[in-house]
Amino acid sequence: MTLKTVIFDLDGTIANTLPLCIAAFRKSIEPLLKQELSDEEIVASFGPSEEGTIRKLVPQNEEAGIKSYLKHYRELHYTCPIPFDGIADLLDFLTDKGIQLAMVTGKGPHSTVISLQQFGLTKYFNVMETGSPEGSVKVAGIKKVLERLGANAGESLYVGDAPSDINYCKTVGIPIAAAAWAETTDAAELLPLKPEYIFYTVNEFKVWLSETIG
Repeated sequence: MTLKTVIFDLDGTIANTLPLCIAAFRKSIEPLLKQELSDEEIVASFGPSEEGTIRKLVPQNEEAGIKSYLKHYRELHYTCPIPFDGIADLLDFLTDKGIQLAMVTGKGPHSTVISLQQFGLTKYFNVMETGSPEGSVKVAGIKKVLERLGANAGESLYVGDAPSDINYCKTVGIPIAAAAWAETTDAAELLPLKPEYIFYTVNEFKVWLSETIG
């Protein structure tokens, strides 16, 4: 394929941030709900950005919940201090090859900035679309990024770890490289959805990119 643009997801693709998200939700939401939440209950509430999830879980304490979440997300980021091994080298490689880079994530804008600053990766993603409190907007986000970059979907690639990412990409008509390198990702859930590509390590993905780009 001719490849000119690569769009990255963040959680589970750039870094193993899902456990951090769950921990921050637990610390911020459980005191407001006055009840404990399982990991499964927390993950099941994802879809909107964190702001939307908090609005749904504690509507009467939305502002306090969001403020508390971002505070704990920042303070707990030491539990996820660096991106996946090889990600920084991969981004350098793509930049050196003249590939346009962008990010489309379901995370809210504030937590996205916190993580990219923590990882030292802010400079790679000048073009970015984040999540909405109203619900998933990844399809619209990918379309907006392609438009902003003047990119053709057929000459672009989305990199994401979730089954929903595969479905979103099929809607847009952009090929996906399913990222199966996070411990939180179950490749058995990805394969039946027939992603164009699936990679189990960042290095495997980089080798394929070097062969594809030339």
